[in-house]
Amino acid sequence: MFRFNKEQKVCSIGNIKVGGQPGENPPFLIASMFHNKDRILTDRKGDFDRQKAKELIKKQEELSRSTGIPAMVAMVANTPEEAKVYIDFYLETTDMPFGIDMWVAEKRAKATEYIAQLGVQDKFLYNSITPWDKDIKGQVNKLKDLGIRHVVIQAFDDKDQTPMGRVRSLEHILSQGADVFDTIIVDTSVMNLPSTSFSLIANRLIKEKFGLPCGGAYSNGTHMWKDSKTFWGIEGFKTMDAVAQGMSSVLWSDFNFYGPIVTAPRIFPAVATAHILLSTLVFDETGNIPENGNLPIRKYFSDFIEKVVTGGARK
Repeated sequence: MFRFNKEQKVCSIGNIKVGGQPGENPPFLIASMFHNKDRILTDRKGDFDRQKAKELIKKQEELSRSTGIPAMVAMVANTPEEAKVYIDFYLETTDMPFGIDMWVAEKRAKATEYIAQLGVQDKFLYNSITPWDKDIKGQVNKLKDLGIRHVVIQAFDDKDQTPMGRVRSLEHILSQGADVFDTIIVDTSVMNLPSTSFSLIANRLIKEKFGLPCGGAYSNGTHMWKDSKTFWGIEGFKTMDAVAQGMSSVLWSDFNFYGPIVTAPRIFPAVATAHILLSTLVFDETGNIPENGNLPIRKYFSDFIEKVVTGGARK
């Protein structure tokens, strides 16, 4: 269940490793900033509360260090000019990798050109090549010309929303030349909370067939369920969000777009807890816990690991 015969690719984005066999590396957590209704925003002209933004980034860095879970930020912008402001601020503030979240392909291309001008392609994750893009081949060629190394591919089929529909969507995109990048991580497109399971199953199928790192925006399934706050209140929503994202990180997920960075204090402990349980599930299956000092189980339960490894795996 937690071991693939197919060799699993481990990609490096800046100084972060993502992918591999389940439990080999901690999941890569990707926050959102400057999204609609983000309280640090003043307007869409690049005006925002810089001190608060810096505090949020530094808090994520602190949580990343303490848990061993790597992280970055995807910054939402409506225009290339707005994106430039956020990119400059981010690069002055942190060494973490980053992404730009822009829905319109032409505007995203302009922002990507700016990143290439700065020469920071190694720490930039392009998000994303999608099934809805009209010219995937042209987009791929442009990205290669700009020296872009790390990309997200979204896998989804409106006509077949099953896990296999996502697999076939990925196959189609890869066949358009999108298989040429150093890093390809596959977003299996969470549409709502219950369909998250389809994305998780698609993760397993894609890792079995391609060995590529897989994950999703599990916050889509939780934050889009507005009625949960009516049913359970804000504390109930927060619990649901943490449980869904933690559970998803166990089931064949190498990364997680976890939503607004302000939620980091609950998401990092939830994902760390889930990954600790994944580590012992993997040990029961394989008799091994990877020698990775950043694994949450090695950070918090090193004495337990020694006792279990000495005792041997359950037969």
